[in-house]
Amino acid sequence: MTETVSKPQLRNTWESAAPGWAKWEHVLTPAFSSATDALIDMAGIRPGMRILDLACGAGSQTIQAARRVGPNGKVVASDISGTMLEHVRRNAAREGLQNIETLECAADELDKTQAPFDASMCRMGLMLFPSPSKALEVVRLVLKPGARFAALVFTTPANNPFLAQPMAILLRHAGKSPPAPGQPGLFALGASGTLESLMKDNGFVGVEANTVRVRLALPSASDALQLLQEAAGAYRAVVADLSDTDRSKAWNEVYECVKQLEARGGFETELEAIIVSGARPS
Repeated sequence: MTETVSKPQLRNTWESAAPGWAKWEHVLTPAFSSATDALIDMAGIRPGMRILDLACGAGSQTIQAARRVGPNGKVVASDISGTMLEHVRRNAAREGLQNIETLECAADELDKTQAPFDASMCRMGLMLFPSPSKALEVVRLVLKPGARFAALVFTTPANNPFLAQPMAILLRHAGKSPPAPGQPGLFALGASGTLESLMKDNGFVGVEANTVRVRLALPSASDALQLLQEAAGAYRAVVADLSDTDRSKAWNEVYECVKQLEARGGFETELEAIIVSGARPS
């Protein structure tokens, strides 16, 4: 989407996606577990630390970080969607974790006067922010000197056909263009060197990058379609203004597309992401 997205629109997008995101968490959690461990490692998260999890969603990575910091540490899970945060609190209670607290706000609205964090991370969110640059500036300011921030974003459309091809179909049906360079989008920060440069430009030092791959397995292409329809706010937003009939046509074409990835044993695809981390100067 090339038009500017306001914060109320963004909040509504993720509020509407929150129930679906939580519903599919049982699939996304194991799929992204290893990548999340790598993200936590690159953020330098260790026992006893106070951590900021930015754009936390329903919080599966929040829980992994909470286990890493242990009972003497704390994870502050921040998201623009209050409904997402309800799921975080519910999931934390179910896991018996008492070292998670929630904070409802956009990344660029973080209180810069609060006690600084020992580390911060953001999984699958930074590329969808209206201004990743502004978010990085604020995150740097809420970190302790020498503390690290790490973000996981998807790389390129060519290396993520399951994500890219359905998005292209929905954009075409909606009569919209792909995001222009610098605008929010699934692949906005995934090109080689893009996020590294952005972090350096916003004052981070010791910037490192690591490419990771995620295997996504589902029982069928129908399940893959449901995941995109119910959990993926960015996809839902593209066709939100279409009539029911036109929206149905768009999703039917997406189904025919993802069905090509279905085999006898079910649906399987691989996603490619990059984790980039940097530190606030000491």
